Amino acid sequence: MGPVVTFLAGLPAALAPRWLTHSIRNKLLAMALLPLLVVLPLLVGALVIWGNAAYDRLLITKVRSDLAVARGYFEQVLAEVGSGTHAVAASHALYLPLQRRDLAAVQALLARESQRLGFDFINLYRVDGQLITADWLPSALPSAPMRAPAAGPAAIHDRISSDQASLARLAPADLLALAPHLAPRIHIPLIPTRSAAPTLRSVEDRALVMLSTTPVRGADGSIVALLRGGVLLNQNLPFIDHINRIVYPEGSLPFGSHGTATLFMDDVRITTNVRLFQDERAIGTRVSQAVREAVLTHGETWLDRAFVVNDWYVSAYEPLLDAAGERTGMLYVGYLEQPFRHVKYGMLALIVGIFGVVMVLAALFSLRGARSIFRPLEQMNQTMQRVEDGNTGARVGPVAARDEIGALAGHLDELLDVIDDKTRALQRWAEELDAKVVERTQELALSKASLQQAQQQLVKSEKLAAIGQLTASVAHEINNPIAVIQGNLDLMRETLGAQASPVRAELQLLDQQVERMRLIVTQLLQYARPTEYAGYVEAVDVNQTLESSLVLVAHLLARTRIEVQRDLQATARAGVNRQELQQVVINLMINAIQAMPEGGQLRLHTRNRTDLDSGKTGVLLEISDSGPGLSERVKERLFRPFFTTKNDGNGLGLWISVGLVERYGGSIEGLNRRELGEDAAGATFRVWLLTEPLVPQDGPGEPMEARRA
Repeated sequence: MGPVVTFLAGLPAALAPRWLTHSIRNKLLAMALLPLLVVLPLLVGALVIWGNAAYDRLLITKVRSDLAVARGYFEQVLAEVGSGTHAVAASHALYLPLQRRDLAAVQALLARESQRLGFDFINLYRVDGQLITADWLPSALPSAPMRAPAAGPAAIHDRISSDQASLARLAPADLLALAPHLAPRIHIPLIPTRSAAPTLRSVEDRALVMLSTTPVRGADGSIVALLRGGVLLNQNLPFIDHINRIVYPEGSLPFGSHGTATLFMDDVRITTNVRLFQDERAIGTRVSQAVREAVLTHGETWLDRAFVVNDWYVSAYEPLLDAAGERTGMLYVGYLEQPFRHVKYGMLALIVGIFGVVMVLAALFSLRGARSIFRPLEQMNQTMQRVEDGNTGARVGPVAARDEIGALAGHLDELLDVIDDKTRALQRWAEELDAKVVERTQELALSKASLQQAQQQLVKSEKLAAIGQLTASVAHEINNPIAVIQGNLDLMRETLGAQASPVRAELQLLDQQVERMRLIVTQLLQYARPTEYAGYVEAVDVNQTLESSLVLVAHLLARTRIEVQRDLQATARAGVNRQELQQVVINLMINAIQAMPEGGQLRLHTRNRTDLDSGKTGVLLEISDSGPGLSERVKERLFRPFFTTKNDGNGLGLWISVGLVERYGGSIEGLNRRELGEDAAGATFRVWLLTEPLVPQDGPGEPMEARRA
């Protein structure tokens, strides 16, 4: 803002405001207050606009990741429908009753498998598409070429696959042919919904099904039957509630917000945990026309705020495709926007308040600082004016400033004192000279006329000599303080630089007064002697990390009969982030504790280790339990996302732990203790960490060598 004041001060008198050009006080106040009154409000406005946009982007990023988690679980269930159907079709347990033509055993087996797999139905059909009945089989299993199912209620034209399932939107008759007991779940009355597209329908009775059709083969590999299994999504509350628990576990959303999940068939909510009223779910309500156009018509993913039933949510909608690639419905996740909106407005208000307080304090400080500059300058200007008016005793007096301006005021008073002393001395010497002249004149009064001329010349010479001596002395005494004043003025210009522009006129005034004093001295010298003038990775102690992690899981150990055994031999330090390593250790400890509900032994072992293949050195950390151990099936899927053996788990702990350790070049493996040569039941998780880690690629970091430097 200084250039603005400089520009105003440099305008012609007709253009520049009078209050700015005639007072250094106003110039300094303008320099102090204009930045506060202009720049700070602009800065606050820019910060508020940027903060609002950044906060909204964070909310959208959060809901995008939530949608990815929900989609991953949805695809996992879809894959499990396909693999489960294939497993039943290829099972020996199904082949034996088919070989015996024991229809009751077949139906009992299918009922058990349907319940075990969590399917809504598993049906067996002939290769021509007809449901199997008691008179289906001849004495031996037939061998027939594979062909598409015949037309009829059960003729659903999905592609027959060995282990894949797909979404299918079925007419009521087709679903009832598959599973008549599901009739109550497909009858969904449509509820008028704000902003939804107009429709003449009042009931949604179609079905959205995860469907898989797999061939059943005979001993010679020929297709003898078709096995069709599926899960109905209409009013499938356990399924949607499980998605919601995975995406939004309890306590995952701050500020009192809560998350929701929904499955749509077309634009109708067929299963949801969004509440229409306090205890009634909003099944049968419809999505807004804007979302329908974007997702179902254009196939886009909606990531924005949206009005859901009766409130605004940060929402994500994604189209669901059937086997033919047609959009049959939508998957939705979102969380209540209102708590985040209140927090955002509160934060913005806090920022504005802080800037307001800072602006007031800065204004007060600037006014005080400006006063310390213009007050001494005003005093000096008033003193010089009184001296010019004849008051030779006028002085600036003491000033509060202790800077260059304060020193300049002191030098000015010293200069005025010197001038006053020399003036009195000059007057005294002049009086003495006049007395001597009168005395000599009286002595020569009686002389001849020829001596009168000599007397006059002698008097003139003596006067000139006295004046020359006096002026030389005065010049010497006065030039010293003048040089001090001029030096300080030059120092002020050099120190202030461009900041001296607003007081340029006052500094020029001081220059003029100094030059005026020089001129007075020079004129005296010229009169007396005319001939002489012509500009976060660290080394972690894994033993200490294990001990601190035990403290954090102590409340779990206190509820069990688990004995903790320590064998901490490691002396090397691991190159890893301390908090991330503690997160991995705590997760492994909790898994070990949960594997021993009846009590047991929790063993913690560390040692130094060198990889024989790569030659890298590191630390091996082992966490062992005395539980049942790991089955082959569990070991194969141990580190996959969403895989869990616990009823209340989400299957992400080990998956996240592997990612954290591998980020620094390490690894995790899960083994049974007997595989390690121990004669004991239970599992051991081994964490291998390097002493000099790789640089993490997905976040800020530096090599350990650079950080040590």
